[in-house]
Amino acid sequence: MVVCICNAIREQDLKDALRDGAARPAEVYARLGRRPKCGQCLSFAQSIISRETATA
Repeated sequence: MVVCICNAIREQDLKDALRDGAARPAEVYARLGRRPKCGQCLSFAQSIISRETATA
């Protein structure tokens, strides 16, 4: 699933960044060498982060 259309970030990219130590959307973007553009994906990214950290 695509999380961020502007930066072509997939859900798996986000999960990989979480495994590498990212804990917030801004850290995910930094680890992927990207920056949020329109910002519409941030709440969706945060929901995935919350879900993944709750099950970890």
